[in-house]
Amino acid sequence: MADTPRPRAKVAIFISGAGTNMAALLYASRLPGAPYEVVLVASNDPAAEGLALARLEGTRTFAHSHKGISRQAQDEAMEAAALEAGADHIVLAGYMRILSEEFVQRWQGRMLNIHPSLLPKYKGLDTYARAIEAGDSHAGASVHLVTNELDSGEVLAQARVAIAPEDSPESLAARVRIAEHQLFPRALADYVSRGSDPEHLLARVRALALALPETHERESHGAPGFRVGPDKSGRFFAHFNDRHHGSGHVALLVKTSGMDELLNLVETQPQAYFKPAYYGASGWVGLILDRPGLDWAHVGGWLERSWRSVAPARLTRLHDAADMF
Repeated sequence: MADTPRPRAKVAIFISGAGTNMAALLYASRLPGAPYEVVLVASNDPAAEGLALARLEGTRTFAHSHKGISRQAQDEAMEAAALEAGADHIVLAGYMRILSEEFVQRWQGRMLNIHPSLLPKYKGLDTYARAIEAGDSHAGASVHLVTNELDSGEVLAQARVAIAPEDSPESLAARVRIAEHQLFPRALADYVSRGSDPEHLLARVRALALALPETHERESHGAPGFRVGPDKSGRFFAHFNDRHHGSGHVALLVKTSGMDELLNLVETQPQAYFKPAYYGASGWVGLILDRPGLDWAHVGGWLERSWRSVAPARLTRLHDAADMF
């Protein structure tokens, strides 16, 4: 069965000036195989040079001056434009506005920024001068997720740039900017591809499965599986399926209450569930992982339920007691 092409992520880029990082992101999005497309370039400055470049390249643009209005009102205007363009991710590429907490929370995990230092070093401003003054051998850039704490979200990727003895902040900045233009498109592409990356999905499943009491991992029929109980006599409660047996999906196989529930899930929610070719006759259902909008709390709930269905009673009693505190 041929793999179904995954829809490209739709990205809105916010800028305040020349937009050189925006341009790097835009041109990279047009290369063969790029996993994202730029659906909007927006700015708080109607005169921002980057808007003209985006328009020249046929990309939708939006401008809304922040002058004379509240931070929340500015965020709402920019967000409305991003949503109207169909964006599911926002990228800050030289956007020089502090965002409201509410806006950041709404886009948690879907908003990226680039910072001109090797985080966690030198959060905030004057990063080049601070690196030179400290006698560092390298400066660089970091792509990170945006949180309400300044420059403190998960670092997704970094590029290191050597500091020359004669460097000024200006000369160092010029070289770091070149590195940024290589780093940002790669980091964004890798991040939006996580949802279809079997290694990333397995790592998320593994962390959830092995957090349950007395569990361990063991291969089953050439694929990772998770068991509860002693190493020799434990029972499987989950299997990881990377398009095995022609399913066409990266999926987690978990136990249902029986065929009636399995068939109902597959019939009513075919975008989320399927009947596995190898395990389906035993009441296992395939929970599709490589799909947009996956809720990891839902995945964790299925793992716990499946674990409970085969775990010894002494473990489920202890787990119930722990949940009360």
